[in-house]
Amino acid sequence: MSRTKRFFMNSFTAAVYQVVLLAVGLITPRIMLQTYGSEINGLVSSITQFISYFYLVSAGLSGAAIYALYKPLADKDYKAVNAVVAAAKKFYMRAGWLFVLLTVVLAVAYPFYIKTDVLEPLFIGLLVLVLGVSGTLDFFTLSKYNVLLNADQKNFVISLASTVALVINTVMLVLLARGGVGILELKSIVLFTVFLRSAILMIYCKKNYKYLNYKETPNYAALNRRWDALFQQLLGVVQTSAPAVIITLVSKDLKLVSVYSVFNMVITGLNGVMNIFTNGLIASFGEVIAKGEIKVLQKAYREFEFTYLTLITAVYSITFVVIMPFIRLYTRNITDANYDLPLIGFLFVLNALLFNIKTPQAMLALSAGLYRETRWRATIQSGIIVVGGVILTPFMGLYGVLLALIASNVYRTIDLLFFTPKYVTHLPVRGSAFRLVQVLLASAAVFIPFYLIGYQPKTFPALILYGIIVSVASAAAVLLSAVVFERRELIDVLRRLNGTLRRKK
Repeated sequence: MSRTKRFFMNSFTAAVYQVVLLAVGLITPRIMLQTYGSEINGLVSSITQFISYFYLVSAGLSGAAIYALYKPLADKDYKAVNAVVAAAKKFYMRAGWLFVLLTVVLAVAYPFYIKTDVLEPLFIGLLVLVLGVSGTLDFFTLSKYNVLLNADQKNFVISLASTVALVINTVMLVLLARGGVGILELKSIVLFTVFLRSAILMIYCKKNYKYLNYKETPNYAALNRRWDALFQQLLGVVQTSAPAVIITLVSKDLKLVSVYSVFNMVITGLNGVMNIFTNGLIASFGEVIAKGEIKVLQKAYREFEFTYLTLITAVYSITFVVIMPFIRLYTRNITDANYDLPLIGFLFVLNALLFNIKTPQAMLALSAGLYRETRWRATIQSGIIVVGGVILTPFMGLYGVLLALIASNVYRTIDLLFFTPKYVTHLPVRGSAFRLVQVLLASAAVFIPFYLIGYQPKTFPALILYGIIVSVASAAAVLLSAVVFERRELIDVLRRLNGTLRRKK
């Protein structure tokens, strides 16, 4: 199977998963708010973000193992493959037990720090333990399969298993919540879906990797890059989890955490959609880099960068316009917290755009295994988020956290703009810089006219119609920009797409 075909297969299944995830992301918070209120919703969001930090006990392991598997998988050296996965399994088991210990500590300490009347301290501690079980199962059952399937560019298996588990999880959650089940019981029952996902991946791997042997002598040396990769994973966790944790620790206001989580729900869904287009590409580009095919790399990267930046321009220019109309409709009749915050909505989308604008450059750095070379850069970005957030949040609340995130992404975008061409692609910086400017200008060209009009749909059908109108305007702006400034790349991408579709017939 060609790299392009693998990309489309992985992208399609990832698209299905992300569409389902986006739908679930809209359904479940609304159910939580209606059934349990903003304070419980904020409590669950806060605990979840704290637990996400515990995943750092395996930080860098996944990236290092995937990178170590590229060559033996390409060479069909099954003994070497087994040696890497055996080492990864042992590391994941150790990390799993450490994760359990940290979860227990949080379960004991968290109830004494958070002040709330909605749950007794004992129930809050038990809720921490229940929410931590999912992560524990990931370490003990799921991670070793994820590593192999990612390295072998078979992300579609992970996407399909996750989709099945997610659908069942959501159906159970909605039925239980509507049936009046308490939050602790609800979260305990839906853990069943984690076992289901693990079972699907285990069956697939046993059937399709008959040579797999976890009892092979572990090759621990192959995972030496783990500690360098740790910084990249640390950055990812800080980006996604630090805001809710900082708000919890600094303000101790669970309703404020709930407001953050509702806005972040939209952005997380959209970021997931954008991940469709990078799903599996890290491994694909890693294979090209490992083989030293520099001309292939440069051509493929130019096409990917153009395509990806064009897509995020369209997606986030629409989001700038419709986020507040959506939030107002989504939170209507919920009066225990204020969700009508237009500037917060704008800053959320701006941060998401800046976060995604650097994805092509960052992806290549990971594909090339440049963990050590980028670790101090990742540390600086994390520092900007944490230090900036802690300093600004007491005075500015959510605005302070978002400004810290935006500053960190501006820094990292500029840094990668020079780093990746120098160490990986050897392409001129000006090409990528010009595309970044185009993204910002095209997004502004779509957002400003609609902002000045200030239309607010009164119903969800009206919002959908409004979104279609905005989408048409966004598509026109993006297409015009591509035709005027990027005609060669546009033609190359269309030719590649056409060639792929012809080969499928």
